[in-house]
Amino acid sequence: MSRKKRTEEHENHERWLVSYADFITLLFAFFVVMYSVSQVNEGKYKVLSGSLEAAFRTEPKSMAPIQVGQPGTTAGTEAVAVLKPAGESAIQTMARDIEAQIKPLVEQGLITLRQTDDWLEIEINNRILFPSGSTKLVSDAKVLLSLLGGVLGKFSAPVQVEGYTDNVPINTPVFPSNWELSAARAATVAHLLSQHGIDPELLAAIGYGENRPITSNDTPDGRSQNRRVVLKIFKTGRSSTGENNIPAPAISAEPLAEGAVQ
Repeated sequence: MSRKKRTEEHENHERWLVSYADFITLLFAFFVVMYSVSQVNEGKYKVLSGSLEAAFRTEPKSMAPIQVGQPGTTAGTEAVAVLKPAGESAIQTMARDIEAQIKPLVEQGLITLRQTDDWLEIEINNRILFPSGSTKLVSDAKVLLSLLGGVLGKFSAPVQVEGYTDNVPINTPVFPSNWELSAARAATVAHLLSQHGIDPELLAAIGYGENRPITSNDTPDGRSQNRRVVLKIFKTGRSSTGENNIPAPAISAEPLAEGAVQ
């Protein structure tokens, strides 16, 4: 009796593809999970970052001026804490008071008001202050400056008076250069302000001459704009030690003699 031959099983050489496919599937799932985790972390980071940014941005806004008790009852440390907000509020009040009283001159472009983080700036065109080449104030200028002195005198704020000229040369026995002329005009304005309510210890007079023009000197109108006097009123007044936070005056705040044409 013959034996039935057993059929040899055909060996599958591609079984590894199944394992490989499973591996690729698991690897894909792994990367999907990692990507999801990274997206969640990024979102949390953005939320945290936004919260910190908002917190730091709004913190200074909480430093609003507050009213403290009766005079003399506030502790020294508390007075220092509210000094800066009070100074900022005073600058804004001064700007409103001054603009309300000199609005026509502002509209005519004869006076310009500017407000920065550190000071209030009042720029006065020379046409309403001095005759050409002179340090003697015209009558209308005295009225204007006495008005400004009355407003600024209500605040213990340092005032720096700056004089400027155009680039037309001047050479006289009284004013050898534009520096002397601009300094003399600044001192004249400072002296009058000291007579109308501003503490002389808070005043400084500086002359810059022709060296800081605000526009070109090539035209008559440009030269007219460059001939000016600027008042800078600083927001910090007297310090807790009683000293003034302002540099010493460049020259004495006394009116000087008149000179030649400028």
